[in-house]
Amino acid sequence: MAYLSASQTDSTDSRHGKVDPGDIAIGVIIGRTSEFFDFFVYAIASVVVFPRLVFPTVDPLLGTIYSFAIFALAFVARPVGTVIFMAIDRAYGKGAKLTIALFLLGTSTVAIAFLPGHAQIGYASAWLLALLRIGQGIALGGAWDGLPSLLALNAPRNRRGWYAMIPQLGAPIGLMVASTLFAFFILNLSAEDFFDWGWRYPFFVAFAINVVALFARLRIAVTPEFENLFKSGDLQPTRIRDTVRAEGRNVIVGAFAPLASFALFHMVTVFPLSWVFLFTRESPGRFLLIEAVAAFFGLGAIVISGLLADRFGRSALLGGSAVAIAAFSGFAPQLLDGGPASEAIFMILGFILLGLAFGQSSGAVASSFSRTYRYTGSAITSDLAWMFGAGFAPLAALVLASYFGLIAAGAYLLSGAVCTLVALWMNRVSAGGTGFTQSDGD
Repeated sequence: MAYLSASQTDSTDSRHGKVDPGDIAIGVIIGRTSEFFDFFVYAIASVVVFPRLVFPTVDPLLGTIYSFAIFALAFVARPVGTVIFMAIDRAYGKGAKLTIALFLLGTSTVAIAFLPGHAQIGYASAWLLALLRIGQGIALGGAWDGLPSLLALNAPRNRRGWYAMIPQLGAPIGLMVASTLFAFFILNLSAEDFFDWGWRYPFFVAFAINVVALFARLRIAVTPEFENLFKSGDLQPTRIRDTVRAEGRNVIVGAFAPLASFALFHMVTVFPLSWVFLFTRESPGRFLLIEAVAAFFGLGAIVISGLLADRFGRSALLGGSAVAIAAFSGFAPQLLDGGPASEAIFMILGFILLGLAFGQSSGAVASSFSRTYRYTGSAITSDLAWMFGAGFAPLAALVLASYFGLIAAGAYLLSGAVCTLVALWMNRVSAGGTGFTQSDGD
C-alpha cells in the first residue's frame, strides 16, 4: 500500500481527522508480536518436539523433514484465508473479520497444546497436527488488518522509512519471548517432563497473548478514523479476482522483491536450530538463548533500517542488503559446524543483515498499487512472499544441507538474494528508472 503524496495526506486529514501514529504503532507492534510469537512457538516445537512426539517411528532427520513439511502448510493455506476473510471483511467489516480470524488462530494454537502423540493415536496425530497447522495459516490470512496502512497514511512525510519498519519489530520481539520461554523449560525440566507436559505451556501463553492482541487491534481498527478511511476507499477490500486482474504484475513483482530477507528469515531462525539439534552436541536450550541474543541485534538493525531508508531510500537499502545477503550465503552457513562461538557469529551477523533487509522489505512495491487495490493487493503480495520466500525454506535448507552439505543451504539463500535483485530491477524498469517509491509495511 502506498504512502500518499503530501496533497493526498492533507486531504485525508481534512476529511477524516488526524490519527495519532504513536497510538497506531502500539497496536501494530502488539498485533505483529502476537502473530510472530505464535509462529516461533510452532517453529521451535517443529524441531525439538514434533519429530519425537508425532514421528517417533522414523529417524530424527526424517522426522524433522516431515515436521517441516507440515510447518509449510500454514503458508500454503494463508492465501486461502485471505480469500475467505476478505469476503467477511466486505460483508461484515473489519471488527468481525479480526475477531473470527484471531479466534481461529488462538483456538488452533491452543489445541496443539493438547495434541496426543503417536503413542496414543498413531498416525492420526500427524493428520491432526496438519489440520491445526492449516487452521493457523487460514487464520493468519484473515489477520491482515490494514493497520500498517493506517500508520503509513498518518506518518510524517520525512519519516516514512522509520514508520515502515515499525510493523517488523514484532518478529524479533516474538522470537526473543518464544526462544527464552522454550529455553527455560528445556534447561529446567528433565527430558521426560519436557516431552510430557513442558513443551505445551508456550502454546497456552500464545493463546493468552492472542486475546490481548485482539483487543489492542480492535481498539484501533474500529475507530471512526479507520472506518472513515475504509469507507472512503483508502482501505477498501476488493475482490481477489478483480485485484489480480488489475494488479497481477505488481503482485508478482512485490512477492519476489523481499525473498532475500524472507529466505534469510528462516535461515537464521528455524534452520539453524534444526541443524544444531540434529548434527551437533549443542544443547537446544543453550542455542535458543543464542537465538534470543541474536534477535536483539536484529531488533536494533530493524530500527536502523528506518533511519537508513529515510536517508538513502528504500530501493538502495533493499538492493544493498540483497548483495550483502548473497555474500553472506557464500561462507556463513559453514559456521554452524564450528562450535558455539562460530554459531554465535553466524546468528548475530545473520540477524543484523536480516534486520536491515526485513525492516523495509515487506510491501516493498506496494506503492505501485492503485488506490482502489492497495489494501487487498498488499495482503495478497504478503501471502505470496511468505509462501515463496519462507514457507519451504526450513524444509529445503535442511534437505539440501543434510545431503549436500551446508554450502548447499547457502546456495538456497543465494537464490533468494538473486530473486530480490531481479524484482528490484523489474520494478525500476517499470517505474521508468525511478526505483521504488516509499510504501508502508506488509
